[in-house]
Amino acid sequence: MEQKPTGIRLLGAALKNRKTGIMLIFGFSAGLPFSLLVGTLNAWLAEAQVNLATIGIISWIGLAYAFKFLWSPLVDRVNMPVFGRLGRRRGWLIVCQLLLGATFLTLSFTDPALAIGTFALVAVVGAFASATQDVAIDAWRIDVADDVATVEILSSVYQMGYRTAALVGGALALVLSTQISWPSVYAVMGFVMLLTILATLIAPDTARPPAELGELELREPGALEPRVRAIGLAVVGAGWTWAIFTVAYFMVRVLGATPEAPAPSVGDFTREMGPLIIAATVILPSLVATLFNWMKARAHYVLNSATPARSPGARGADHAYTALLLPLADLISRLRWGVIIALGIILTYRLCDSIWGPFAFPFYLTELKYSAEEVAFASKVFGVFMTIAGIAIGGLLFVTLGRMPTLILGAAIAALSNLLYADLAMGAPVIDSLASLLGLHDLGTDPRMVRLMIAISGENIAGGLAGAAYVAYLSSIASKSYSAVQYALLSSLTLLVGSLGRGALGEAIDLYGYAPVFRFTAALGVIAVVLCIFEWIRASRQLRSERAAPELVPASDAARAVEGDTAG
Repeated sequence: MEQKPTGIRLLGAALKNRKTGIMLIFGFSAGLPFSLLVGTLNAWLAEAQVNLATIGIISWIGLAYAFKFLWSPLVDRVNMPVFGRLGRRRGWLIVCQLLLGATFLTLSFTDPALAIGTFALVAVVGAFASATQDVAIDAWRIDVADDVATVEILSSVYQMGYRTAALVGGALALVLSTQISWPSVYAVMGFVMLLTILATLIAPDTARPPAELGELELREPGALEPRVRAIGLAVVGAGWTWAIFTVAYFMVRVLGATPEAPAPSVGDFTREMGPLIIAATVILPSLVATLFNWMKARAHYVLNSATPARSPGARGADHAYTALLLPLADLISRLRWGVIIALGIILTYRLCDSIWGPFAFPFYLTELKYSAEEVAFASKVFGVFMTIAGIAIGGLLFVTLGRMPTLILGAAIAALSNLLYADLAMGAPVIDSLASLLGLHDLGTDPRMVRLMIAISGENIAGGLAGAAYVAYLSSIASKSYSAVQYALLSSLTLLVGSLGRGALGEAIDLYGYAPVFRFTAALGVIAVVLCIFEWIRASRQLRSERAAPELVPASDAARAVEGDTAG
């Protein structure tokens, strides 16, 4: 009898597979620009003495990663001119990698102190190219996975490449900046980025599927009429277009300010326009999705017979509806009024760490006067292990406490970790007392490094724990029927509030200093804690109600998600 290959043999075969090696490089290709544009760039700007409000505005380029699901249908459906001959995914990948290499090389020839507007524009182009590359790489991974190079193995290898790139674009770049200039660092990274094209050229690709393969369920009897969906898409699209234009226009005004035309207040913009942007990108689509659910339940404006999509425009509209409205419609139909709490958690849970992230390097390097080598080790090497420890603690808490208690604990600890940085900004009296209590000062280590590593330990452990809990929560409320698009949309919304608030936060740091702002961000974390408690109560009540009448209503995904939690 022929023996089945063991798991170790299958893993060995997968690691020898050419796709696995290419996936490793693609992970590196995705992680390097994210690290250089969203993190390390702020260290360069701080050294160039760019004010923190402007750094906060430039950090809005991270919104490209939050909005990438908007143009993912184009990456999936449109054949790139000229480069499309190289393949369905390779054409997009090569264009993105060329743009990213050109971005870093162009940044190396641009002085942020003298031409901050041009510098920011180039960074914006790079961020959109990086986000688009992410879409193409994710699709390639799913396309080429097989029985040997499985999607699980390819995903793990991708993460390995991504984390390696984070070290290269973070720790190594910081160390290099002490030996050569920042422009030279980015020039080196530009050439490294261009080398990833070699992997793309030899990567296998898949054939484009037949044009008639699409979202067939949207064309079946009982589905909403395409013209009605088109109106809803137009309304939602108008909201997103207005929001993106508003943010982009304000960025241009701030970065193009002159003594004769000073920059407008970032704080005023956040207070006045922030709620409207949230309304246009979250509340408006939710209302449209709710209306569509109501119409479909009452058989208003629905198809009486199957109506296949016969044109590229119709298929594109179906794909856009699947990406923008269908995930929300499904979530609202299952959670009903509970979706308000769920969306509140999604918008606020990672707010404490995401909102101040761009100011970490300026805080370490400019405010506290640590060297680039010290920050590279503490933040990008030691900090990685602390994040892994936080994830492991989260896994242990899932088993012992359950998902919802871990979610609440993660939100609370993430908020409290900001108080460590407030203490660090005030001279670290509490951290010094803790270090003395633990005997860390008796080890002969530099007290300044002990302070930094304690603060980073607390923040990264809290981030790892909260991140693991949050991913588990998102996975629990995502429907299995629409898992990919629903998770992509919900995870994208996670970055929205934090990204919008960064400009105002930078302005507040310039006005009041770091310590008061850190205390404020810790207070913001209370919002997520309260919402998580409400969600636990809501889901527990729903579960008890469904258990009391199982013949009437099947248990929902969200209620089942806390089934083990209520017992504990």
